[in-house]
Amino acid sequence: MILPTDPIENLSALIRCPSVTPTEGGALTALANMLEPLGFSIERTVFSESGTPDIHNLYARRSGNGPHLMFAGHTDVVPPGDESAWKHPPFSASIDNGEIYGRGAVDMKGGIACFVAAVARHIAEHGVPASDDKELKGGTETSPLKGSLSFLITGDEEGPGINGTVKLLDWAARRGEHWDAALVGEPTNPNRIGDMIKIGRRGSVSGTLTVRGVQGHAAYPHLAENPIRGLVTLIEALLDPALDTGTEDFQPSNLEVTTIDVGNAATNVIPAKATASFNIRFNDSWTEETIMAEIHNRLDRAAASNKLRSDRETPVIYDLVWSERPSPVFLTRDEKLIGTLSASIEAVTGRKPELSTSGGTSDARFIKNYCPVVEFGLVGRTMHMVDERAALSDLEMLTRIYQRFLKDFFA
Repeated sequence: MILPTDPIENLSALIRCPSVTPTEGGALTALANMLEPLGFSIERTVFSESGTPDIHNLYARRSGNGPHLMFAGHTDVVPPGDESAWKHPPFSASIDNGEIYGRGAVDMKGGIACFVAAVARHIAEHGVPASDDKELKGGTETSPLKGSLSFLITGDEEGPGINGTVKLLDWAARRGEHWDAALVGEPTNPNRIGDMIKIGRRGSVSGTLTVRGVQGHAAYPHLAENPIRGLVTLIEALLDPALDTGTEDFQPSNLEVTTIDVGNAATNVIPAKATASFNIRFNDSWTEETIMAEIHNRLDRAAASNKLRSDRETPVIYDLVWSERPSPVFLTRDEKLIGTLSASIEAVTGRKPELSTSGGTSDARFIKNYCPVVEFGLVGRTMHMVDERAALSDLEMLTRIYQRFLKDFFA
């Protein structure tokens, strides 16, 4: 039996599946075909919710006596954009000058491909014969892993995150699954393999601010109320002063205005309303509740002390709508998980990785409610870009790190 020990072949098969969120595109089927020869029991689930697309997910487990390690990730990818701008077609898995091109090569089909290869090599290295029925069915007597290993893979990480990891975790936990640790294969390294492990993430919350005025002719401002004045006043209050200066484990919180819109195509009309959307990435100085309360306080103070029109004291009237599912801040402090992975990286690369909480959110924000979780994967410089690609040498190195980590974690 041929085992999926080559990360390049594994990644090629995954890239060729056009699994743009929410389409499965054959990617989970390709992954299942890799895991079945390794003795994993595989279950496919589809979760639904009104107003959101159905999402395909995969849970695979190989059981043994000892700790249970989860590898988590996603096979869905962002759209390729203008395909004519790509050097190679985004779902061709073309290899050029030592790199493999394709949407998802880095984020994060590459991490999945490497972990599968690492598991396959670990099993092959221990010489368990493929004809051992007990072993192929996930038996415990001859398992070279000396523990349990599971893959928790969603098709909704790049989407709304409603019918993916969060529901798959709940589904598995209700069936009696318990994990001792989790590794997410997101691209964490800024420049080279071994630079960085993500041991936590700042929280995230988004809102949309709407200021209402009175529409009118731009030549007769006394007959109108310009909501843009009030919106600018409120935005200034959100941005100044800074939310904080950072903490021991996290960089400073930041609020970024991401859209401003009045829906006005005419230059001689004062609009009736103006809106702005913003996103906050907050550190452990805050919780979801306290950061949202701070924003309301800033807006209320600014709205009461300012006016829409210069000739009349008119408080700014605004609406604030928070988007659903704010992401909490979290920090992993599990010494076995972090220490073992750090040592494995250093053994393969000679570099001691930085322990970081930088960057955006990931599905680790859901996993942390079930077990300690860290993230480590490929170099992320080209993720979501045209010509997303991964170096073949990086795929091999990441596979060797994962293989060493498996050996040391289950030692």
